[in-house]
Amino acid sequence: MNIMTAEQAILKRSIRFTIILASLGISFGLVSGSLAIVFDGMFSAVDAGMCSLAFLVSKILAQPDNRKFQYGFWHLEPLVLAFNGSILTFICIYAFIGAILDIMAGGRDLTLGFAMIYSAAVSFMAFWIYAKHKRLNRKIESDLVALDTQSWFMAASISASLLVAFTLALILQQTQYAYLSRYMDSGVLLVLIVWLIPKPIKMATAAIKEVLQMTPESLNNSVTSLMERLKLGYGFKHYRFYATQIGRGMFIEIHVVVDGELAQKGVAYFDEIRQAISDELGDNDGEMWFTVSFTCDEKWI
Repeated sequence: MNIMTAEQAILKRSIRFTIILASLGISFGLVSGSLAIVFDGMFSAVDAGMCSLAFLVSKILAQPDNRKFQYGFWHLEPLVLAFNGSILTFICIYAFIGAILDIMAGGRDLTLGFAMIYSAAVSFMAFWIYAKHKRLNRKIESDLVALDTQSWFMAASISASLLVAFTLALILQQTQYAYLSRYMDSGVLLVLIVWLIPKPIKMATAAIKEVLQMTPESLNNSVTSLMERLKLGYGFKHYRFYATQIGRGMFIEIHVVVDGELAQKGVAYFDEIRQAISDELGDNDGEMWFTVSFTCDEKWI
């Protein structure tokens, strides 16, 4: 099974489980009266949509380049990540406002039995899928599967936190502080959102940088360090490069200015230099758009 096929198989399984959890979350949330469980269900529903979109992108990335997309389809991957991160951020903000309004309104009574059954079952299932997908992704190292794995970890953490909160609410109901149990649902939702929201924001920010073709600092430093060493070793007059990372595709274009004496070395000599640069940078699993040109005139760089 190749990387693309394995990636698509993982995403298909994830879509099925996510739809199941979304349906359970919304149903149990409405029955138990828990705003946090409804949020969990909505979070899973959006995640199912995003996972379906990721699956579609994975299939597109497996296709060969065509006349209209001669640089490939790598730009679709960060677009999906940016959209996913933005939607999840919006959901978190909306739920945060709802939880504050719920607290101001005096909280809510919960059917804790249903809420605890849901939380226990979902946290177990989500942690199991998270562990399984994380193990599988060590072999294929897919950004889309990594995103999906992170989503399962977030879902598992939400459900486990809800289980702890509902257990505390059940204990409080047997004490003189029973009135506090009305605020437990909204309170735990606020805590979860504060913990969760940095993740989709970070995801969207990183993806937008790729969409805008901003060069990663690590990539810039690697190419600069390499070219400075080669400049000293081969006696280049000057060089300029353009590099960026878009999804799993890496684009590196290097232009080297040489003097007349070095220019007499011939094409085979320059091919050796190209090979040296390629060996240093690595082939990025064959997903690198790599160009090295040589000229005696700086106007061409």
